[in-house]
Amino acid sequence: MAGSREIRNKIKSVKNTQKITRAMEMVAASKMRKAQDRMKKARPYGEKIRDVAAHMSRANTEYRHPFLIERDTVKRIGVIIVTSDKGLCGGLNTNILRKAVNQMKRWQAEGEQVEVSCIGNKGLGFMSRIGANVISQVVALGDTPDIEKLIGAVKVVLDGYTQDRFDRVFIFYNRFINTMKQEPIMEQLLPLTDERIQGSESSGEKVKTAWDYIYEPEAKPVIDDVMVRYVEALIYQAVAENMASEQSARMVAMKAASDNAGNVIDELTLIYNKSRQAAITKELSEIVGGAAAV
Repeated sequence: MAGSREIRNKIKSVKNTQKITRAMEMVAASKMRKAQDRMKKARPYGEKIRDVAAHMSRANTEYRHPFLIERDTVKRIGVIIVTSDKGLCGGLNTNILRKAVNQMKRWQAEGEQVEVSCIGNKGLGFMSRIGANVISQVVALGDTPDIEKLIGAVKVVLDGYTQDRFDRVFIFYNRFINTMKQEPIMEQLLPLTDERIQGSESSGEKVKTAWDYIYEPEAKPVIDDVMVRYVEALIYQAVAENMASEQSARMVAMKAASDNAGNVIDELTLIYNKSRQAAITKELSEIVGGAAAV
């Protein structure tokens, strides 16, 4: 059995760790509420620009944007992976990276080339370690996602699709369900599918009728700009969802760590009391034995 001083040092160390995990839990809870509000505020803009894009896609115009055109063959795939910059958030990053790697292996087994764009330091580090072809990256987003920081990495992928470098583009991120549940998601970003651009089942709204717009001076530059903004809005919403998931997962993980630290402290305290009682009993036995011998 370990000595009393060693056990006391272990208890002190675990208590210090518990203070850190409790502080991180409270910080994550505060950031989680802000991230959820930010995610919810971004949804109306995404829904509105989706409706505009849906009407444009169904209108009878002479120009059809490349983002809406399905490719006959798929040989090259672009992947955007959204992860967190920091760890200590449970299995959040592990789950989405495992899903992405498994899907990339399936594509490569079918003879398709995969290139990766990483949003978040954890995804960038992992993809670099496994030797993936990383074409763009953005890290250190902070607690508030900024579309200006995302545009550079996103533009590389969008230009690649427009220039026929990619035949399809997918995005991987963690969708926020509730505080206790975050779901790893893979979605096809390009070409835009009818289901995605006309509404989702969760919203319960789909564009049944469509109207065309009056374009001035012509339709092409307007449609090009709206479609790019729409895709950027989808990526921004995915980043916002992932950040809300990150803070929720970190809060839950830190709470579990604090509870585990409390259990360890209780166990070590019990061992310490047993060790001290054994030492006292031994000393009393030695005193009684010495007195009896005299």
